[in-house]
Amino acid sequence: MSGLLIERLHRDAILRLTLDAPPGNILDIAMVRELGRAIAEGGRSPALKAIVFEGAGANFSFGASIEEHRPETVREMLSAFHDLFRALARLDRTLLAVVHGQCLGGGMELACLCHRVFAHPKARFAQPEINLGVFPPVASVILPLRCGQAVADEVCLTGRSFTAREALTARLIDEVASDPRRAAERWIRKHILPKSAASLVRAVRAARLRFNQALVADLVETERIYLDDLMRTEDAKEGIEAFLEKRRPAWRDR
Repeated sequence: MSGLLIERLHRDAILRLTLDAPPGNILDIAMVRELGRAIAEGGRSPALKAIVFEGAGANFSFGASIEEHRPETVREMLSAFHDLFRALARLDRTLLAVVHGQCLGGGMELACLCHRVFAHPKARFAQPEINLGVFPPVASVILPLRCGQAVADEVCLTGRSFTAREALTARLIDEVASDPRRAAERWIRKHILPKSAASLVRAVRAARLRFNQALVADLVETERIYLDDLMRTEDAKEGIEAFLEKRRPAWRDR
């Protein structure tokens, strides 16, 4: 069952959203819509300065639901997921991620959208979609902006796993800490809570002006490539079914 733990902290200045469906904290349609509702409600408060994303249990998130990548649900799944990112882009609040364990696929896309990512030394990051015959639309847009084209290419084209230290060096994340939640709280107390909420909103809007413009515009095209081109190939369907059936995919290169 999907679940979301919602906490309002520091007199509504901080909204902590914990993906509460361990062990994988899958970002299925239900979870994504819960996130969207919580963000919309939290964003109505003029006191809100930052949103913190975490995962319950040992992992941040295994990413989007593989079952929902099937033809009958993939459009609804991708639309809901991308609408979440568009909503966060419009919100103009500081975003933080606290990461333990596996941070994969859509989970990594959510974390890497954030202004600051705090990770445990044993955390692992990957966009493994290419191993399933698909690709990550959001990561394809935001990773070149966050960490440069060369790193984005390696992440999206190889699907390999990055250790926390590798991710820090690659600028996929911002800090490695034995207690990433405490590190995030220290950063919030020092850099966010003393600031004016009204000023922070405008500062985020200005600092991310081009980033968000690119996200909104380019996500339309990557979504089109994914749904109207990729999902018509035999290999995309084969990759998803092979994963669900726990077997090696038999690629036909078409």
